[in-house]
Amino acid sequence: MPTSDSRAGVASVCAAALTFSGLVATGLLAAQPAAAADPVGYQNVRINEVTSSNNDTVELYNTGSTAVSLSGWKMSDDSFSPQSFTPSATMIPAGGFVTFDSPKGLGDSDKLVIYTAGGAVADRVEWAAGKAKPAMARCGGDGTGAWVTGTTAATFGAANASGCPTSVPSASRVRINEVTSDGSDTVELYNGGTSAVGIGSWKYVDSDTSHSPVSVSSSSPSATSVPAGGYVTFDSALGLGDNDSLFLTDGNGNSIDSVTWATGGAKPSDQRCANGTGWFQTSATATLGSANTCAGGGGGGQTGHLLGGGGSLTSGCTPEAPSGTGSGPAGTSAWPGGLDVTITDNVCAFTTSTGPEGRDVSGLAFDPANPSVLWAAKNKNWLYKLVKSNGKWVPDPSWSATGKQIRFAGGSGQPDSEGVTVGGNGHVYVTSERDNADNMVPKDTIMEFDPAATGSTLTPVHQWDMTSQFPQLDTGSKDDANLGFEGVGYVPDSWLTANGWTDPLTGAAYDPANYPLHGSGLYFAGLEWDGTLHVYGLNSDGTFTTFGTVSTGKASVMDVTFDAGTQRIVATCDNTCGETHTFLKVNAAGAIVPDVTYTNPAVMPVDNLEGFAIAPTSTCVNGSREAVWSDDGVYGFGSGSSSYGHALYSGTFPC
Repeated sequence: MPTSDSRAGVASVCAAALTFSGLVATGLLAAQPAAAADPVGYQNVRINEVTSSNNDTVELYNTGSTAVSLSGWKMSDDSFSPQSFTPSATMIPAGGFVTFDSPKGLGDSDKLVIYTAGGAVADRVEWAAGKAKPAMARCGGDGTGAWVTGTTAATFGAANASGCPTSVPSASRVRINEVTSDGSDTVELYNGGTSAVGIGSWKYVDSDTSHSPVSVSSSSPSATSVPAGGYVTFDSALGLGDNDSLFLTDGNGNSIDSVTWATGGAKPSDQRCANGTGWFQTSATATLGSANTCAGGGGGGQTGHLLGGGGSLTSGCTPEAPSGTGSGPAGTSAWPGGLDVTITDNVCAFTTSTGPEGRDVSGLAFDPANPSVLWAAKNKNWLYKLVKSNGKWVPDPSWSATGKQIRFAGGSGQPDSEGVTVGGNGHVYVTSERDNADNMVPKDTIMEFDPAATGSTLTPVHQWDMTSQFPQLDTGSKDDANLGFEGVGYVPDSWLTANGWTDPLTGAAYDPANYPLHGSGLYFAGLEWDGTLHVYGLNSDGTFTTFGTVSTGKASVMDVTFDAGTQRIVATCDNTCGETHTFLKVNAAGAIVPDVTYTNPAVMPVDNLEGFAIAPTSTCVNGSREAVWSDDGVYGFGSGSSSYGHALYSGTFPC
């Protein structure tokens, strides 16, 4: 759907505007030129355990949701320059461990710094005499807990809990609890213990290895102790960068705590969620000197990156700001996949003769039979077959390097193509909500195209017109006509029968044999007008069977997909409903109902992100698979940002 004020009527159904992370994409990664060589998610890799006896072994732990390559990484201590090391594995899986022996040895009182291949400091730890014997380990949570000297044998390659003391020393109850890098560059410490802790001799330093540590007491405002259950804040005398770290040590040089964030991660604030104990995430509101609210933040783990983008806008490519922002349904959950997101198309890649502005990419669908193919519908009657090239989704040149134009049955009109799905027969099904050649009148149709058909223009093999079912859209207003079928998803009969779906037409268990012309599944079309799903059997003779509607609990629906991995139907809504995805199941009564609703990764812009697709589980690597979003307005974070002019974003979703 073209982004316009036609959303106003729908948005009014939603609550007040969603408060979201104010992440800034302008100049992504520019603060650190070497960052291009840094792998996505490197800030999630933390030193988790170290010993300065015997083999001088180091353990790394990945707090993130995606695997991270350690290829080319180096380490240094307080006396030697960065050296290559040989890890037990070159990829560290999500929630996994990798160990290595220090190539130069580690002293009884020493420092360990871990660098990515691009030279970024991923993490560091320091210890005084005897503190790394038998081992220093993070206790109270792998990758996030306080540094404590173990009381038993080291636990390399496994969780630290068994090697941790039964109680954590008082000093180790002090944690970095919140950081900002928006100009004030403020640090908040929190004491989770039952007694005050003196910090007059404590020091901090950022990731710039040329900087010397600065004492907390010499910073402003000066602080010498943290009360039990209380907070201390101070402004960093070193400043804090947009892509930086903060390391805190006691007066003897023992590491207390650390945090690393990616571009924009500490703007407005990076906070522990839950307060004092959890992982860091970006929050839309700073809460310095009080408990963290984590408002508008992302899911657990370290703060995510938005990577990629850039390029020059071509003449006539005019991204359009999002409209219709509203709140999501109650009880939403944080994105369950990785927090890192990559811009995964070329700038202004979808300009066409009917849409030279290069926007309006809407529906997305992976091909179940060939998951290396991603189908995309562009509103102004275009269909794209996309494949990966150098990490980006680009038009498949063997099909059409510029996409194919689609028509209504008979070869006429300009379908306002919105949703796309792949049927059980391998054909591509596209929804249209109106004819752009006559955009005052609704034309809610589902069209079936044979992707093997030759030529630059495709006409439907079959077409089903449901316009008469939606008289509320036929008011003579182009805005109302533009609130029809926004998405469509093919749902196999096998899932409906295995889960005991009750056929609304018979009141009994759904029996596909009752509908001999419909093929092997039903089609769920999402209506933007009210967020309902309309269920159809599409018959081979051009007729259709209407099976009624399904409530999604949302004010609107922009895309629909069936995910075999989770065994759920997924209804997506853009910023109109808080950038959310509702997964629907069949309940014990045989009805299709909402199960869980997830927000997008916090690092993503709040835009008209109308398309959403999850790759099949056959593509899973290290417990994750790709998720892709499309931006209807290619607006990103707005003019001047690296994401401006791009339509596709790629992240990860659990297998």
